[in-house]
Amino acid sequence: MRRCSRTACTAEAVATLTFDYADSMAVLGPLALTREPCPLCGGAHGRPALSGGPHFSLTHAGDLVLLAFAAQPVGVDAEVVPEPADATELAGVLHPRERAELSALPEQDRAAAFARCWTRKEAYLKGTGTGLGEDPSVSYVGTAENGPASPPGWRLADVDVPAGYAAATAVRLTRTEGSAAP
Repeated sequence: MRRCSRTACTAEAVATLTFDYADSMAVLGPLALTREPCPLCGGAHGRPALSGGPHFSLTHAGDLVLLAFAAQPVGVDAEVVPEPADATELAGVLHPRERAELSALPEQDRAAAFARCWTRKEAYLKGTGTGLGEDPSVSYVGTAENGPASPPGWRLADVDVPAGYAAATAVRLTRTEGSAAP
């Protein structure tokens, strides 16, 4: 296993991204960041997008950084698993079924279940473009360890990350995948 300082790894990652970006410009032309319209009000402050490029989402928590790219809208979220008291306090913003699921769990399992649920929910809300402009109690994504409940027209998945973190992705389905995606 290769070990290096955070500075050396960061410099290597930046060099790789710079090379990849320069290489992609030769194929795709210049990529420009833009904003999609806000799905709640239509304003020009929606989620960031690549003009003419794939959909993308990014997130970071602690030392973890995740990027997601897809041909259709995508969201990704990562969080550090909160302290149990924080998870209990924050659970009040979740969907009523999610709150009930958390309450039914042994106390020692609630923080990890809350983190699973929150990353699923935030990945989905990033994917729709509403972000936390939508009340988190509206959409149900579940707390179960065996995988998320996907809202209609979306596929949610947990992401395997190091211990102490939770992460999830959400990708809007296409019509050919059996969904009437908006």
